[in-house]
Amino acid sequence: MKGDSAGRRVVITGMGIISPVGNDIETYWENLLEGRSGIGRVTKFDVSPYPTKVAAEVKGFEPLNYLERKEIRRLDSHQQYVLAATQEAVKDSQMEISKLDPWRVGVIVGTGIGGIISLEEVVIVNTTKGPDKVSPFSLPKTIPDMAAGLVAMRFGFKGINFVTSSACASAAHAMGEAFWTLRRGEADVVLTGGAENVICPVGWANFCASQAMSTHFNDDPPKSSRPFDKKRDGFVMGEGSAIFVFEELKHALARGARIYADVLGVGNSADAYHITAPSPHGEGAAKAMELALKSTGIRPEQVDYINSHATATVLGDVAETQAIKTVFGEHALKLAINSTKSIIGHPLGAAGAMEMVATMKSIETGWLHPTLNQDFPDPECDLDYVPNLKRQQKVDIALSNSFGFGGHNVCLVVGRYERNRDL
Repeated sequence: MKGDSAGRRVVITGMGIISPVGNDIETYWENLLEGRSGIGRVTKFDVSPYPTKVAAEVKGFEPLNYLERKEIRRLDSHQQYVLAATQEAVKDSQMEISKLDPWRVGVIVGTGIGGIISLEEVVIVNTTKGPDKVSPFSLPKTIPDMAAGLVAMRFGFKGINFVTSSACASAAHAMGEAFWTLRRGEADVVLTGGAENVICPVGWANFCASQAMSTHFNDDPPKSSRPFDKKRDGFVMGEGSAIFVFEELKHALARGARIYADVLGVGNSADAYHITAPSPHGEGAAKAMELALKSTGIRPEQVDYINSHATATVLGDVAETQAIKTVFGEHALKLAINSTKSIIGHPLGAAGAMEMVATMKSIETGWLHPTLNQDFPDPECDLDYVPNLKRQQKVDIALSNSFGFGGHNVCLVVGRYERNRDL
């Protein structure tokens, strides 16, 4: 049925993650459920001159567990993360790479900024030592497309291959494109997700200048990411990578794959409003959710759970709340909504993928992780955000929202795997 989307279903058969609260799926999920924050004072460089001093840094990551020593020197940290997460996802999927048609395996990865840390290093070397001292490996360390290219080279995947870059919506756009690539019959398997690391002086100066990051809780870092809370004052930077194996259902069944969930649909929109602020009342976010549901035929009242974008900005959380009310009406009051960023911070272009891991585990286990720091209710954010404590709840249908600077909006719909689901 190649070239014809009719009857082609997309499922998730593997996951891998590198994160501030765990570098394997089970550790990550356990820490999310228990509300163990990954946020602390920045350790990668001296933050004393900057107004924001906290971040959710990846901890315990050992590149030598995944890469040769000579490779490590040639890779930016976000590239190391994506290769490690991909290795874990492939292992989790139990695919035998030698039995795959390499031309039918694609890679679509999102990154918001790419190798900014390596670019910063180039600028320092160029200005202090001269251009002849700049490494020939500097260019591939900095350009965003290498996040997908390196995965293909490592595993020999020769199918569709590109990177999406739409700020905080990058990984969600990548997963949406992976979904449609499989539905159109252009591949049997797509490795997809996101990777990011911008925790460096140049990245920090940029985001501090934008006044988008939290500054009020530098002395109590775990309290600094406060989505939907009245005292929220901006997001907390995170980093990491999450990669999934998206697979056409018949291909997955033929090899006896374990299936996490169905990928059911995607909706996209643009605010066309402001470079950083969301559109008033969340019109763009609402449209993305409406289109996502329309693409699946699922009614709003069938949705059990939303993994929200919820970065803890003053305007963004209100806009997302209003968007959910617009789409779901009275059912909005019955929805469980949480924010993974309250625990792992905001990993920018990797956010949608790292949050999708939480969504997959909620479907699989019947548990929702808490939204931390729900201490001071905001009357404008008055839905059920799973405050402070994990909750047992069956999830059959879930949405995952991602919204990026520039007005990029993506909503993915996923559901509990059903062998005879009619799409």
